[in-house]
Amino acid sequence: MPEGDTVSQAAGRLHRALAGHVLTRSDLRVPKFATADLTGRTVLDVTPRGKHLLTRIEGGLTLHSHLRMDGSWKIYAPGEPWRGGPTHQIRAILGTADHTAVGYRLPVLELLRTADEQRAVGHLGPDLLGPDWDPDKALTNLLTDPARPLGEALLDQRNLAGIGNVYKSELCFLLRATPWLPIGELPADTAARIPGLAKKLLEANRDRPARSTTGVRDQNHFVYGRAPRPCLRCGTPVRQADQGDGSRERPTYWCPTCQSGPAPGRRATPFRGRI
Repeated sequence: MPEGDTVSQAAGRLHRALAGHVLTRSDLRVPKFATADLTGRTVLDVTPRGKHLLTRIEGGLTLHSHLRMDGSWKIYAPGEPWRGGPTHQIRAILGTADHTAVGYRLPVLELLRTADEQRAVGHLGPDLLGPDWDPDKALTNLLTDPARPLGEALLDQRNLAGIGNVYKSELCFLLRATPWLPIGELPADTAARIPGLAKKLLEANRDRPARSTTGVRDQNHFVYGRAPRPCLRCGTPVRQADQGDGSRERPTYWCPTCQSGPAPGRRATPFRGRI
């Protein structure tokens, strides 16, 4: 699933291609909005909100999209072949005289009044890469349910917006806690570092073509996607298991030596970690 930095990059590409230009082509291939015609309207801006994309259009309209697992927006020049996927996977086409933006496999696509954007994104917590970022509010949200596993709390976009499965695993490693540790069991000083550390990671990657959380060349991640290779810190084989709240299970990675707390296949251990 694209994370906040990836969505921010997608918004930037769309904004540069479309903002300030009049739409000469408009095709929304979802039943509810299939008859909507946006041609002749100017695209005002494309703004990311967490993992959501808000394309604002003249006349008080916003095209709201979400990429989820495998959605994408591709930008094409006139005459350039469209290679984002087969035609039947196209959900949206927005064209100007100079560029065409094509949305593939978009699981969420809706046209709403700009004044009603909160209906789509009002539930989100502070955006790690947005102007509304509030670390104190984010921390308060995270600690609302002390019994909730750390990994689940980090993924909940109502707490703070922008963290996905990669950053979840990497943040837990940097905190030296397993993703299954109840967040309320983190020492107060460790918990307080979460918002700042999360923001630092996303900001460092918002303009990078390849995400890195380690600062080590050719080793982009500490644990994510590394099972069963050795931990970069201690050499113990990295482990993988699914984690979820019952609605969706996601592959989760951790080091059983460096990270304290409960995990599949072992008893809970007292938290002993420090950043």
